Amino acid sequence: MARCSSKSLMSESLVKKLCTAALALAAVAVSSQAISQNAGGTMVMIAQPEPPSLAPYLSTSGPIGLVAPKIYNGLLDYDLDLNPVPELAASWEVSDDGLTVTFKLQEGVTWHDGEPFSSADVQFSIMEVLKKFHPRGPNSFREVSSIDTPDAVTAIFNLERPAPYMMRALSAYESPIVPKHLLEGKDIREAELSGNPVGTGPFKFVEWKKGQYIRLDKNENYWKDGLPLLDRIVARIIPDASTRTAAMESGEVHYGAFGAIPNIDVIRLRDQDDIGVTTDGYAMINPMALIEFDTTRAPFESKALRQAISLSVDRQFLIDNIWFGYGKPATSAMTSNYKPLGLYTPSANYPASPDVAAANALLDEAGLKPDGDGVRATATIDLIPYGEDWRRLGEYMKQAMADIGVKLELRYEDVPTWLKRVYADYDFELNVNYFYQLPDPVIGVQRHYGTDQIRQGTPFVNSARYSNPEVDELLATGAVEVDPVRRGEIYAELQAILAEDMPVVNLFEMEFLTVYNEKLKDHTVSAMGAYGSFDRAWIDD
Repeated sequence: MARCSSKSLMSESLVKKLCTAALALAAVAVSSQAISQNAGGTMVMIAQPEPPSLAPYLSTSGPIGLVAPKIYNGLLDYDLDLNPVPELAASWEVSDDGLTVTFKLQEGVTWHDGEPFSSADVQFSIMEVLKKFHPRGPNSFREVSSIDTPDAVTAIFNLERPAPYMMRALSAYESPIVPKHLLEGKDIREAELSGNPVGTGPFKFVEWKKGQYIRLDKNENYWKDGLPLLDRIVARIIPDASTRTAAMESGEVHYGAFGAIPNIDVIRLRDQDDIGVTTDGYAMINPMALIEFDTTRAPFESKALRQAISLSVDRQFLIDNIWFGYGKPATSAMTSNYKPLGLYTPSANYPASPDVAAANALLDEAGLKPDGDGVRATATIDLIPYGEDWRRLGEYMKQAMADIGVKLELRYEDVPTWLKRVYADYDFELNVNYFYQLPDPVIGVQRHYGTDQIRQGTPFVNSARYSNPEVDELLATGAVEVDPVRRGEIYAELQAILAEDMPVVNLFEMEFLTVYNEKLKDHTVSAMGAYGSFDRAWIDD
């Protein structure tokens, strides 16, 4: 598919002609493919755990991401090489100074309730919803000062400063476009849309049987000719890990992503002829397993204690024994996948192997002496409720932290309770979690450490309530620095401070697995993987 840009050396008129022709050819190709594949059928996927809502504009919770992008569209999607491709935006142009991005929208698109989609929906979604309520939206669109809508199919983003990272944040998962007519004038957090979603995507929400399944049916009026191919997607909620594995093995379900099938079972299932396993479809997210602390209260207001925990964790053990070799030890506050961008600097506070002696010496020096039972501190660790692997990680933490005199109790609750405890009530001491660092630190990392990201009630932001004016300044400067060398220096300084303050201990760079029935075809056709639309997926019977 084509991308239009004013930076081309060709004349503007020629660019527009070529883009129009390319888009037309792409549409014909998609339509021809649809005819050649098997249309119809029901795809069954695993939603693990059950989504807390279907409001991707309020939360980036993984289970929401599995379902919502089948209902909603973004302005763009991204191919497997991470290049942007058209979705609701048919084409786009970036001005030479980077301060204006003009999107030409698809024509003839309607919402699932029959109302027409227009540029007003784009303007409302970005300015009134994502910039205000989304966990990452305030950073993704921080430079967008206004959006002009001169006609129904044109949306002009006006930026205070260039923000090239914004163009990586326009997928249905990251920045869903929502219906203005159903949200305007409503309390965004409490609107009925969160449980009864209405989008422009390939599948329409039909039913949510709590604790059992979510049903989506084919959008017969989808704006892409010949798509979707499937008649229905059913997202089954199966709390028990062994039952999920059995359902995949028997063919009852076709698709399980993000660890829905525990790695210990994947090792066995991947040898079956009718089951496939892939790590494709996660290139945009850069997931990082980590520990968050409440840095505002004892015992974790002590950065020495936080550093000691980082020093004493055996990261490779976690990868080898719980995630069965899938992953890479964390060595910084930022993923090593930023290395090609010049934005990654490893730290000695992330040792290649645990150094319990150094951790204990650090705590002794800080005055955190053990009592008669060898206990320096006690705390409850809250585990992200996304499956058995995280329970096992909690058990490891309980044992390993005893070696430095930290006595931990484990708490494992359902997703809504966990989200409320950590992000709404701040009723935790430390928690095991994972964050997407995404393709640029402005989108994925800044929300974790900025003082302005202490946003009570918003999930997956700065729940540590960490505040450092020097860090805030570096984050703000790095976000707008265009010189790659200088930008690398800024983020190197940032990583050094975060390795010292350690408000978050990164554990390992995750490598998710998708397990699927070989009958299911074209399920991973974009960089968004499981967070894609599945409008081209089909079942080969």
